[in-house]
Amino acid sequence: MKNKRMAPFFVSLAALLLASPALAHHGFAGRYDEEHPVTVQGVVVDFEFVNPHSAIIFEAKDQNGAMQRWHAELSGAYALRRADGWDRDTLKHGDKITIIGPRNKNGSNDMNLSHESKITVTDTGKVIHNSIKAEQAPPATPAN
Repeated sequence: MKNKRMAPFFVSLAALLLASPALAHHGFAGRYDEEHPVTVQGVVVDFEFVNPHSAIIFEAKDQNGAMQRWHAELSGAYALRRADGWDRDTLKHGDKITIIGPRNKNGSNDMNLSHESKITVTDTGKVIHNSIKAEQAPPATPAN
């Protein structure tokens, strides 16, 4: 009798535990203009090498020469280390970079570099990340 009352509890608990990883992750589909990537040149302010998503905070000049703060979200630290050999010192404050990737459709200075993107150290020309498929790469346009 006691087991019959506990069965629904354990079934519910199992369903909740199995569903929680799916609920924890957020999608970016539809938020970024992947059809029209932009090219932004800027200077690194901060590099957050963390999980679940790393981020590059950088400043770039707009068309009028005013400095604008940008946020570029990447894959997590583990994925960056595995795919590109990155570590927490890959980018430092003051590094000049050129980023090609999708910008937020709302026009904010927010990019998602988890998929089709390219990051180059401007001074050396060294490409430190490139996930753009050459045969599919549309021409990138300047952001500002």
